[in-house]
Amino acid sequence: MSNQGNPGTEGITEQDIADFLLNNPSFFERHAELLANVQLSHPHNQRTVSLQERQAEMLREKIKGLEFKIIEMIRNGQENVAIADRLHRWTLALMLTQDAAAVPEVLARELRHQFMIPAAGLRLWGVGEAHAQADFAQACSADVRSFAGSLSQPYCGVNSGFEAANWLGGDQDMASLALIPLKHGGTSFGLLVLGSPDPTRYTAEMGTEFLARIGEIASAGLARLLPGAGDGAGA
Repeated sequence: MSNQGNPGTEGITEQDIADFLLNNPSFFERHAELLANVQLSHPHNQRTVSLQERQAEMLREKIKGLEFKIIEMIRNGQENVAIADRLHRWTLALMLTQDAAAVPEVLARELRHQFMIPAAGLRLWGVGEAHAQADFAQACSADVRSFAGSLSQPYCGVNSGFEAANWLGGDQDMASLALIPLKHGGTSFGLLVLGSPDPTRYTAEMGTEFLARIGEIASAGLARLLPGAGDGAGA
């Protein structure tokens, strides 16, 4: 912007003007006519608007943005309540299962039902003698046990031929998996596997905190099947 014909303004920058207006709010009180006469380009079309109208438009846009954020917060809150309710019902189902030998089947079935998971299964090792011949205690490879022991948090990602995917049965190929270690006293004694034909259901980028909670609750419920935990009647 040229300063020609405006003596005394040599070297004044737009920032200087902005700073002056910020530091002298009374300027517009002394020159109120400017608020009505200053014309600005409308952000969404070619017409010009007054400064007041532009400020009102900016305020409306800000309010609209805040409304969207509030709606998103409400939606997220409702989703969290729904998830908490499902987790509560799943946990209750485990606690109300008196027969310890039935816990694995109830655990997997209620996971599928409450969280709409296409497939869920598990394997346990080192269980008490009374449960050694159960389906959930069928032999699995040393690699699976080693893998479960190495997991500090659930694994989520594509099914790249994991042995655990074979525990899910069914006719559908599971494109993505969540593998959740089951631990007692810091030692792994099983692996819970969730599967989906949708490759985006379980991804390496997704958070695992909720799945970790699932693993902790499942581990607590299944620990009844370990040696010294009772005769299977459930206490």
